[in-house]
Amino acid sequence: MASATYPFTAVVGMDDMRLGLLLNAISPSIGGVLVRGEKGTAKSTMVRGIAALMPAVDVVTGCRFSCDPALPDPACPDGPHADGDRAAGGARAARMVELPVGASEDRLVGALDIERALSEGVKAFEPGLLADAHRGVLYVDEVNLLHDHLVDLLLDAAAMGSSYVEREGVSVRHAARFLLVGTMNPEEGELRPQLLDRFGLTVEVAASRETDERVEVVRRRLAYDEDPAAFAAKWAAEEDALRERIAAARALLPDVQLGDGALRRIAAVCAGFEVDGMRADIVTARTATALAAWAGRTDVTAEDVRQAALLALPHRRRRNPFDAPGLDEDRLDEILRQFEEDEPEPEPEDPDGGPDDGGPDDGPGGGSPEDGQPGTPDLPEQREEPTRGDDGPVDSPAAPEGTPSTQPDPAAGRSDQNDRTGRAEDGDTAVVGAAEPFRTRKLDVPGLGEGADGRRSRARTAHGRTTGARRPRGALSKLHLAATVQAAAPHQRARGRSGPGLVVRRDDLREAVREGREGNLVLFVVDASGSMAARKRMGAVKGAVLSLLLDAYQRRDKIGMITFRGSGAAVALPPTSSVEAGAARLEKLPTGGRTPLAAGLLQAHEVLRVERLRDPSRRPLLVVVTDGRATGGPEPLVRATRAARMLAGEGTASVVVDCESGPVRLGLAGELGRELRGPVVTLDELRADSVSALVRTVTNTNSRRAA
Repeated sequence: MASATYPFTAVVGMDDMRLGLLLNAISPSIGGVLVRGEKGTAKSTMVRGIAALMPAVDVVTGCRFSCDPALPDPACPDGPHADGDRAAGGARAARMVELPVGASEDRLVGALDIERALSEGVKAFEPGLLADAHRGVLYVDEVNLLHDHLVDLLLDAAAMGSSYVEREGVSVRHAARFLLVGTMNPEEGELRPQLLDRFGLTVEVAASRETDERVEVVRRRLAYDEDPAAFAAKWAAEEDALRERIAAARALLPDVQLGDGALRRIAAVCAGFEVDGMRADIVTARTATALAAWAGRTDVTAEDVRQAALLALPHRRRRNPFDAPGLDEDRLDEILRQFEEDEPEPEPEDPDGGPDDGGPDDGPGGGSPEDGQPGTPDLPEQREEPTRGDDGPVDSPAAPEGTPSTQPDPAAGRSDQNDRTGRAEDGDTAVVGAAEPFRTRKLDVPGLGEGADGRRSRARTAHGRTTGARRPRGALSKLHLAATVQAAAPHQRARGRSGPGLVVRRDDLREAVREGREGNLVLFVVDASGSMAARKRMGAVKGAVLSLLLDAYQRRDKIGMITFRGSGAAVALPPTSSVEAGAARLEKLPTGGRTPLAAGLLQAHEVLRVERLRDPSRRPLLVVVTDGRATGGPEPLVRATRAARMLAGEGTASVVVDCESGPVRLGLAGELGRELRGPVVTLDELRADSVSALVRTVTNTNSRRAA
């Protein structure tokens, strides 16, 4: 018993996450739960705990895909299952499978042995994590750091209940139904809206700020670490009661009636919040039904709909990439009140009468079943959101800087920011809001990279168009069929071929070389000195950088930001996948002081040096936003020129965004661009809809030599 799982009922607090997991355990068709919040808040502990509460599953003996003996999958790769194997099936605990961030596609969905398929004509399939998680729990920590195509595969399987693997015309399908739980820290980057929408529910978690709760968390954890078996035994009664209640709710779920009134409430709420598509309505309906079953009722109340909306809609409310998920509870209550006022009283659906629950407005809203269950723990039924302010929207506990909108109004709503000033030693001015963002022209890095999948620069990737063939490096995953046949054809007579089949050896196999797009590290170096301090000018500059941040988000880039002003430069944002954090830092950027351009370029050189060691395959793109002036210290222009030449000499791809304006222009940004050996664009030319808005490729030393 040394490895006894920490009991689910022993976790202190975390009411929203607890309820989200329980509802998915009752009704897996909800589509899983996404947990957003800081580290160290018992997320993985609760997931392991809910897995231990899942009912045991009966499986066919020897089936690697956990087929149910009573209803085996007819397409199971290990099937068809003989009656004897089905009769000999046994029960096992539901599994909890963890998907690591660095997992490959083959590890997730399984791998086909193409060599055996070609040479022996057999489908040799090695199951992946989706098969292991079938009829259990699949836990994805840091789901926002997974490659998008892996998240797509994962969510497709969760939605369809099956997984498909295809390689060069050889395909395998198997069942994959599981409770999906993903966790993420918003500071490390948001999931894209189309992926967020695929998760059924979302909850925010944060460590309690109450002293008594924190003390109890530590007390229980120390007791568990000292003697896991004794601690688990202490909570066994509560665990058994909860397990029975989950089973009872599962059994009751098919009998729950979702009346026309409840459906109309759900539609009114989703329409009132202008949620895109219909998935929100469907998930809210399933969640409300599960809430009713959890409460031991067979009808859905207005409070069930309200609670379901609080769980199912926050992550579907994002209007643009820089918006934080959240739901205004006051607005929700207003929509429901308006519905009650406008909606005519519906006719009773059951003339014989239904369950006496006091009507749609005074149900328990997910409280304990009316008949009660001895030993049932007091579990949360009403959401209490510690991170939700009076104004409604949820603030990420891990994002101290806040997340601004990408469509700020430069003329309004900024009085609080205009009162804040920078802290440089000389010439500070008030913080200026960003102008309206716009679609920017494309900037990319020359040459052919091998970085992570993205949408910016050309690269050799696992996905994309086929450009050639080569001998496999390790296990074969992407077969180039024509090249393989061409390599094997000259040897058929020597290999004794006598029939219509092709005799293929391992040396004949060729894998496809594919070209797609990669994501880059876009490092912004922003001039925040006094020469940029004119309110209209700095607003335009911030709008341009915000537009480039949005472009980086869409192209799957990492971003970083360096600002220089006063006496030096500072890393405002270390390289990260969170463009939301970049937008927040930009929003609060003050201006004023001298223009230490050399310090900004040298700081960029150091950041890029460190990042090359951390991630050598991710190529950088340096974006310098300045008017080209350099002041402060001895020979400021000379030192800036030396720094620019050093960056250019290392092959750093750069672009200069010239912020100089007015009838008299010095052209210093153009001089800087020539030293960096990169193009120079004005703020107007940066717009994709400008007259000369053609695709512009950043040039560096190597590309110019090749030309």
